[in-house]
Amino acid sequence: MIRKINNLTITAFFMISAINVFAQSSIFSMPSTDIQGKDSVSVTSISKFKTNDEPAKKRFSSFTPKTVIGIRKNIEVGFSIGGNVQPGKDSTSLIPTVKWKFYENEKHGVAMVAGNNFYIPLRHKKYNLGTYSYVAVSKNFKQTRTSFTFGSYLYSKNVVSSNATRAGGQFGIEQSINKKIKLAAEYITGKHSNGYFLPGVKVKLNKRMSTKFGYIIHNNKTSAGNHYFYISTNITLKY
Repeated sequence: MIRKINNLTITAFFMISAINVFAQSSIFSMPSTDIQGKDSVSVTSISKFKTNDEPAKKRFSSFTPKTVIGIRKNIEVGFSIGGNVQPGKDSTSLIPTVKWKFYENEKHGVAMVAGNNFYIPLRHKKYNLGTYSYVAVSKNFKQTRTSFTFGSYLYSKNVVSSNATRAGGQFGIEQSINKKIKLAAEYITGKHSNGYFLPGVKVKLNKRMSTKFGYIIHNNKTSAGNHYFYISTNITLKY
């Protein structure tokens, strides 16, 4: 499975030639206040994996393809396929998304967004329909080339915790090193399946592609091996 993920990631790097990189819709997995450019499409492959096969730290991998489309200056819609996990039973879900930037003040470097992801499970269902709703605000500091993002979230029942809804905070920081490299980190509160800390680096490979590398450390069962690598590849094209 790891080999298949690596092959898919390498393929994604080279499969499109006439594209441009636009502001991305997430820091790593956490939503940012950027909106996909109007009349453009972003295609992303997200891989998470660990190679350690010790009894207490079992090997793990997952692959999530994602597409985001800018339909207006301040609105984007998207679609991804989640739950493709190995080892274990896949819990494949279709995930339509929508995000709206309802406020922006470029002079002061402030933006605000609201959004929702809809989870439609197809296999090994624990629920019929789930949601992840959020609001976020960001502040950019041009002098230090630093950006902070913070907000709140709400997961509906069973999406990230059995028989329970979960709410909390989400926080992110990005620090530009130069025009091509950013250091970044995001943190989602809560001891559930999507509560974690993820530090890493974002690299603009050229005008056509970008990639992100990081390491996910979950808030729950960390000492039992609940941590692994993160890599994603992004390409964007106009239509």
